[in-house]
Amino acid sequence: MENLAVIELNESELKLSIYKTKSGRFMLIEQKSQPFKLGEEITREELLMPKTKSDIVNVLKIYRKVVETYKVTQIIAYASRILQTARNYRGFIDEIYNNTGISFNILSNDEVIKYVYNATIGSIDNSKGYIINVGPYATNFIKYNRRTILASSTINYGSVNLLSGEDGKNRSIDEMIKIMKDEISKSDISLEADVEISFVGTGKAFVSFGKIAKKISRYPLDLDNNYQVSKDVMKQTVEFIKGIDLEKISKIKGIDESDAPRIASGFAIINAFFDALKMNEVTISSADVREGIVHTSVALPSQEKFNDLLANSIDNYYEFYKDENSINNQVYQMAIILFKQLKVMHKLPRFYVKPLRIASYLYDSGKNINYSNYTKLGFDAILYSGLTGVTHREILIAAFSCLCQNLDDFSLSDWMKFKDILTEEDLDAVRKLGVIVKLAYALNASKKGIITDVVCDILGDSIIMKTIVEGDPTFEIMEGMKVAADYKKVFKKSLQII
Repeated sequence: MENLAVIELNESELKLSIYKTKSGRFMLIEQKSQPFKLGEEITREELLMPKTKSDIVNVLKIYRKVVETYKVTQIIAYASRILQTARNYRGFIDEIYNNTGISFNILSNDEVIKYVYNATIGSIDNSKGYIINVGPYATNFIKYNRRTILASSTINYGSVNLLSGEDGKNRSIDEMIKIMKDEISKSDISLEADVEISFVGTGKAFVSFGKIAKKISRYPLDLDNNYQVSKDVMKQTVEFIKGIDLEKISKIKGIDESDAPRIASGFAIINAFFDALKMNEVTISSADVREGIVHTSVALPSQEKFNDLLANSIDNYYEFYKDENSINNQVYQMAIILFKQLKVMHKLPRFYVKPLRIASYLYDSGKNINYSNYTKLGFDAILYSGLTGVTHREILIAAFSCLCQNLDDFSLSDWMKFKDILTEEDLDAVRKLGVIVKLAYALNASKKGIITDVVCDILGDSIIMKTIVEGDPTFEIMEGMKVAADYKKVFKKSLQII
């Protein structure tokens, strides 16, 4: 296991991120940032001022100590292209290296596109579509299919340089929308005709947009990644921003103060794309350039990563929480067997396999918080696990299924908070899936993989579960029969395991 550090110098901050890496997997374990109004200064002076340079070097010296504390074996440092517009940037990069030993690379536009693409397709399970990446000084439009970039186009307006004109005065949202729509019409952006098109939005502008859109639409789930925004909600969000001033924007929960001044311009860009491309919906990805760099540097080969995005995501999560006694994969395999064997009884469609997969693989995730109440704590552990390749509805079903390993923990009032996402069928499903997960765990009680398969026979009001074993299953059968009461409560039949 090794640690990797990524240092990013962009137009508004100097950020340090430290990742734990193992077997092609990675997990963020530390993050520090310090604000610098680099973009404003370079745009105004075309230079990096002595104090700014000195302050950045001093912060990097501190970051270097943090890196040493974490015993980092590799440092990747990069800067946004805005740095190149400073006439003294080369000397500054040399100064950083001479004082800290950190070598910065300035990302080209092609590199930004590559890293944004790698990060985005690692966060959204969509093999074909278009990515709109709104950056500070440029907006990238990327067409991809089957995990390959087919084409890309760049508009040299982003959330910073669109905000004000040559006179230095801020433009209105309507003015910015018009400018962007004109730029889109003049670009080489083209869409496939007569096909259903999927759009994914990335960058701080989209993430901030999603945070505010969720508040306006009263969306009950606080997850940024894979949040889907309709055209109607987009229009409501833009109109809301038009009606409030900058000070109020900066006080919106979840919006960084440094991002507040460019909220309006970012939203104008999003609105322009909706109008110009006749978009009905966009899926927001919280992935960014930094994650794309880590994906490229650390992660498994692309074919292995993307054949099954959810599986890779679960494995990535599990890699850093498992111990020598972990049996998560065994519980998952048994849960799938039970789901198939009990199909006549649960009558659930295949849609629920993915939530079952998550709930059974992460059945004990709450133990990382507190063992005594781990099934209930597993709800939040799964909900905020950061798993990718799964919709908000699926992750909610998985979280409730984990909780329903103890049916007494289920609360209808908690369920009703998410009634706009979940369905009546889901309410029935989570209780059934919860019992299946609980039974799958019980049938692996000795953690020896003794029960390899089961065959179920339905006899009137009873079900006989015959075990196929490699060893003595006495303990597993004893533990499995403890689930019989819950089984009867949910499935309305008596359970007998032999």
